[in-house]
Amino acid sequence: MSSRHPWRGFIRASDEKPTINKEILKRVWQYAKPYLGGILGSLGAILITTLLHLLNPLIMRQLVDVVLPNKDTHLLVLYAIALFVVPLLSGAFQLVERYFSARVGEGVIYDLRVALYDHFQSMPLHFFVNTPLGEMISRLNNDVVEAQNAVNRTLVSLVTNVIQVASLLVVMFTLNWQLTLLSAVIVPLFVLAAQKLGKVLRRISRQQMEVNARMNANLGETLNIGGALLVKLFGRQQDETKRFSAHAREVHDLGIRRATTARSFMVLLSVLMAIGTALVWGLGGSMVIAGTFTLGTIIAFASYLAQLYGAFQALVNAPVEFATSLVSFERVFEVLDLQPDIQDPPEPLRLGTVHGQISFEEVWFKYPEGREGLLQEVYRPNVPELVTEGLAFESGITMPLPVEEPRNQAREYALEDINLVIEPKQLVALVGPSGAGKTTLTYLMLRLYDPTRGVIRLDGHDLRSLSRADLTNAIGMVTQEPYLFHDTILANLLYAKPDATREEVERVARTANIHQFISALPDGYLTVVGERGYRMSGGEKQRLALARVLLKNPPIMVLDEATSSLDSESEALIQEAMARVFTERTSIVIAHRLSTILSADVIFVMDRGRIVERGSHAALLQLNGLYAELYETQFRKQGKMGGEKLINLLK
Repeated sequence: MSSRHPWRGFIRASDEKPTINKEILKRVWQYAKPYLGGILGSLGAILITTLLHLLNPLIMRQLVDVVLPNKDTHLLVLYAIALFVVPLLSGAFQLVERYFSARVGEGVIYDLRVALYDHFQSMPLHFFVNTPLGEMISRLNNDVVEAQNAVNRTLVSLVTNVIQVASLLVVMFTLNWQLTLLSAVIVPLFVLAAQKLGKVLRRISRQQMEVNARMNANLGETLNIGGALLVKLFGRQQDETKRFSAHAREVHDLGIRRATTARSFMVLLSVLMAIGTALVWGLGGSMVIAGTFTLGTIIAFASYLAQLYGAFQALVNAPVEFATSLVSFERVFEVLDLQPDIQDPPEPLRLGTVHGQISFEEVWFKYPEGREGLLQEVYRPNVPELVTEGLAFESGITMPLPVEEPRNQAREYALEDINLVIEPKQLVALVGPSGAGKTTLTYLMLRLYDPTRGVIRLDGHDLRSLSRADLTNAIGMVTQEPYLFHDTILANLLYAKPDATREEVERVARTANIHQFISALPDGYLTVVGERGYRMSGGEKQRLALARVLLKNPPIMVLDEATSSLDSESEALIQEAMARVFTERTSIVIAHRLSTILSADVIFVMDRGRIVERGSHAALLQLNGLYAELYETQFRKQGKMGGEKLINLLK
């Protein structure tokens, strides 16, 4: 399918002309400034190398004009030794220069990557919903490396060649000012060629970054374990290979275009250099024949001329390289300039002892729309033409959606006029049709989003007046699809509390009814769970996630359908353990199982983003409303036995 399909891509940045102004240069300098010592060391080594390069032509002139005609063996030996020692010293200082420039370059890469990664970590949840993983990886890798060249290569090369041109012109003027002026005639042509081809190379460079980002996005979506499994289940391996081949072909073609264009630039410069060299040899040769110029001098002058043109070539190429690198800096700065819409207040209130009261006061919420706060060059290669309701809310896309259920949840606001109070140590159940807004409501409790209107309070404090660190410590959540790192079970559990003892870990594992399972594994707690925990079953992952949040021991716990993948026996054992846990903290449970909600102090029933009913199980059944309907269609068929068994356990 074409990448220009209206539902397959987002806005791409225009190929605007690079703006090299003081602000951009200041920002570039901020990353180079910490490595000023390395830059000065590199420039010092370059200066010494440049001066050493000036000696060889002078030595050759002396050999041709003085030593050989006079048959001076002593000077011949000295100059021969000098011809060996000078390149040796030059090579040594080139190594010194490379060492310093490498330290500067790698240091800039490190700082940029860390700054980008840290900024990504501060971005709100909707940023990650709308940004492919491959795009972020492309910014962290490809763009950072290209931006490094602007500091490590272009800046150092610019200063280096300015020094070389200045020193060469001084020496050449001392030899013959007429030939020096003649050799400079073609310099304007160098500049013109650089300006013309520089624009072309910059445009190709931007296109390369775009197609690389698309290829990385495709890789990120199809080579992670979930994507790979989906491809295999639907037998789409060949289709995905064709899709990747198309992206790789774009990269291939642009790589050839860039290489060919760059080589064309080099060939053009070589032709211009040949013209200048021919003019100098023509005039200089006639002067030698006329006896006004020595043979050694014209040989030395020709050698200096080659160095001068090489330095000029590098000078006129520096703007081309910087313009190319500027694209990467623009893409890096685009990320760093994004302002997270969820931030700590300047002087956050400090939470003391958390009692666990949560209140929603006239809360309305609509998922962010448009591209504000997002990257401008994001492309999703696998977004289907018809999106789900959940994606429509998350991304802000509005389009006709197929009605597959009698109770359609499509709407403008995800939450509408929510008013509720959850008291300390109360067990609250949230029920309702899929898409009613239950998970969204819990996301607002954790301040993954801020309400569009209204206030959410914790122990009477507006969540926006608290630090996110305090809020994270106060609330723990087990999501519907728990995420596990590709690491050991122990490492995944310790993510909640890195300094926890082995006894604490085993205690929470027993509470979550997962300790016996872990102990039976060959490597026990050191068993690697696999990518995204795919070596574990759904129920095992959920119990591990429950143990992890219990290790954190928050005063408020949110469970998003945390027992949906458990069999009846495992669920009963977990419910027995959790009954003690719930009595010690405020608990909010999103539940689709009767056994999960029967013990709740209060049940909030949601529909189309609103709380339509609230009360106990018995009271809600008497209302004969939505809850009674859900009970008849979803809960009743689970059987009364499990619920009665649970009630007996809780007595």
